[in-house]
Amino acid sequence: MSTIPIPRVSGLRRRDLLKAGAVGAAGLLGPASALASDPTPHVRRYVPLGRTGMEIADISFGSSRMRDPKAVRHAYERGVNYFDSAEGYKGGDSESAIGEALHDVRDKVFITSKTKAGADQSRGEMMAALEGSLKRLRTDYVDVYFNHAVNDVARMSNPEWAEFTELAKKQGKIRFRGLSGHAGKLVSCIEYSLDNDLLDVMLVAYNFGQDPAFYQRFLTTFDFITLQPDLPPLLERAHAEGVGVVAMKTLMGARANDMRPFEREGGTFPQAAFRWVLSNPNVDALIISMNDAEMIDEYLGASGSTTLGRSDLELLGRYAARNGRGYCQHGCSVCEGACPSGVEISEVLRTRMYATDYGDLDLAQEDYARIGRDASACLACDGAPCAGACPNGIDISRRTRDAAVRLA
Repeated sequence: MSTIPIPRVSGLRRRDLLKAGAVGAAGLLGPASALASDPTPHVRRYVPLGRTGMEIADISFGSSRMRDPKAVRHAYERGVNYFDSAEGYKGGDSESAIGEALHDVRDKVFITSKTKAGADQSRGEMMAALEGSLKRLRTDYVDVYFNHAVNDVARMSNPEWAEFTELAKKQGKIRFRGLSGHAGKLVSCIEYSLDNDLLDVMLVAYNFGQDPAFYQRFLTTFDFITLQPDLPPLLERAHAEGVGVVAMKTLMGARANDMRPFEREGGTFPQAAFRWVLSNPNVDALIISMNDAEMIDEYLGASGSTTLGRSDLELLGRYAARNGRGYCQHGCSVCEGACPSGVEISEVLRTRMYATDYGDLDLAQEDYARIGRDASACLACDGAPCAGACPNGIDISRRTRDAAVRLA
């Protein structure tokens, strides 16, 4: 399939996209019938990202585990036009790979990056971080710049962040700003940011395992407690206010190999999980780490679909039954405060998940090293303080001790 040129800003409205079969802008992708008959995996739907004027692939490129320019280029040639990065991914190598792969088609793609701007950080430090990313990305600007992994309202209320992003916009170094997050205080951070007009786009953890509506289908089988009831209403509010909503962490731990024996062609576990996310009209698109051509082609097999079939639900239900008891839910943090040493339990378990579920020890160790209060104290603890602190029954101390040994 040839590369699809995507204009910087399109005048097409959402209803125009729906009229075209919800697969792409008229004149860009051709008739929906032609796309449906094309067996080559590719992007089948582009969606407006809030009020930004950008129209992005419904399944877009995440780079947290990637340093291969060939993977980036393969995704581009399959129609992906939105590439998410961050200064810390693979020590900057992910940004460099994106820059190498896309510098000659910069006007045809949207590129984002992120920095962890702290509550006490100055705008000068933020600008230095941005300029480092621009250099690695081989571009003069990013389309969206996120405050990364926000879990403290003080990071968004720091006036330096607002002033820095406004200055960077005026200088043409960023087009839009936002936050990304997946931890326990995410809801309050989003609420503050919406109230104070600090968001053009938000990138949030959202998957079938976080929403009570998913489990209502399986009440006779499942008794997991879903603990982020306030997120879906916030997605609706953001969408209504024109804030772009992009989902991440969509695979609920990504133990995809557990599901291979139960999958069928065109109905893999990742594809089912993506269809669940994209069936929410308040989610514009999702990003997913894409590491190689085979993975990209599988993931794009779900592009264009916003409905789930019975087989999709069966796969997701089976996955939840097999892995739900061991999955630390993003945004839960009920266990916070259980540890007298202040170990950041959910963050520790998240980084451990990168090693045990994703199979990415480098990413796990990199993120673990950034945790303020890691699990080192757990090695000398009998586990009594946090016993029973997880409402879904996770054996916290066993896992935090394992993280301390595995990742320190």
